[in-house]
Amino acid sequence: MFGKKKTTPSPQYDPAHYRAVIRCSICTGEQVAGFKENATGKFHEIMLIRNSADLDEFKKKYSVEKITKEY
Repeated sequence: MFGKKKTTPSPQYDPAHYRAVIRCSICTGEQVAGFKENATGKFHEIMLIRNSADLDEFKKKYSVEKITKEY
């Protein structure tokens, strides 16, 4: 009945199949970092970005240099 929330595994970052994206909400200003599949356009949410330290952590963890923003 009550259990742990099932989570989907995050995709392994492969630049040939995914690109790093930050989704920004125009209304609330919320930013979410993740990866978008090149073939389907499906977005895989990885982490919430609250400040520049969170962004640096995301870049370091996944070895990402270039990130595009989508609104």
